[in-house]
Amino acid sequence: MKGWILAIAAAAMGTTAEAKAPAPPTPLFASDVPIKMTIQGPMATLVGKRAETPMPATMIVDGVTYPITLTPRGITRLKKETCDFPPLRVDLTQPAPPGSLFQGQHRLKLVTHCKRSEDFQQKVLLEYSAYRLYNLMTHQSFRARLANIDYVDEKGQPYISRVGYFLEDFSDVAKRNGMSNAHLGDLVPLAQIDPFGGARFAVFEYMISNYDWSMRAAPKGEECCHNARLMVEAPGALAIPVPYDFDFSGLVEAPYAGPPIEMPDLDSVRQRTYRGYCIHMNQARAIAAQLSARRAEFTGVFATIPGLDARNQARAANFINGFFADVDSGKIFKNCSN
Repeated sequence: MKGWILAIAAAAMGTTAEAKAPAPPTPLFASDVPIKMTIQGPMATLVGKRAETPMPATMIVDGVTYPITLTPRGITRLKKETCDFPPLRVDLTQPAPPGSLFQGQHRLKLVTHCKRSEDFQQKVLLEYSAYRLYNLMTHQSFRARLANIDYVDEKGQPYISRVGYFLEDFSDVAKRNGMSNAHLGDLVPLAQIDPFGGARFAVFEYMISNYDWSMRAAPKGEECCHNARLMVEAPGALAIPVPYDFDFSGLVEAPYAGPPIEMPDLDSVRQRTYRGYCIHMNQARAIAAQLSARRAEFTGVFATIPGLDARNQARAANFINGFFADVDSGKIFKNCSN
């Protein structure tokens, strides 16, 4: 039986799209070493008004000054009652100099600290670690880059210094994997989702206990999907879903995160329930079998995250150990056992 599962795993992991070696990432995402930077702009106005209007600013990294605009973004974290500081979109208004860290970048998401307390610094690092976990599963994933950021106002006066991270632009994720944005509308038929990619996505979301996603749907009139993007090798090919935005996960356990209202039996976002498609069960079991032997690799990620304190390292590793216990016992797939 074990040999049969491993044979399926080997076959599944050898799918054409995943087997291709990716191109190197852009310079910004080619390293996991945190960058030190200064962002200067109208911080009080940006934080106070939160208007979705780009505001001129500058970004200084390694002695290079980049003209940028800053725009508040997001949904839950954009609300003042939720976060003291909004997530930002950073647009470079001029091409970055050749050879600079931001060469090739145009528009980037910057994930910020939400609130001033040290606990929220740790939440940023835990969400960043989720991207590192998915990077271990596949190169068909968003890369992220930590940054220690000094925010200063227009006059150069300190505003706040906090950790954040840049998220790779989706066009770059697709490009380095030899793929492109799928552009399939706001509702995608299940038959158009690559079974291996869909299963891998769902197993990962179970790993971090995240319910805030859909790999097939978005609000009507918006591009699919909810906290996911779809990429394809060619028009008409099956779509690979790529997840992002993990602050509602049990791994992060943000204070504003709770179980979805359509799942009243859950008391906490740290209670795992598999929400993948049972039609993808062969692929999901193969992925779980392949991951089982890599427990130490995944639980060891947290000790490599700069700034993540010992308590949160241990708690996060223990939480991911719970995923592997569910894999080994078969509990992960109990919803598809009938």
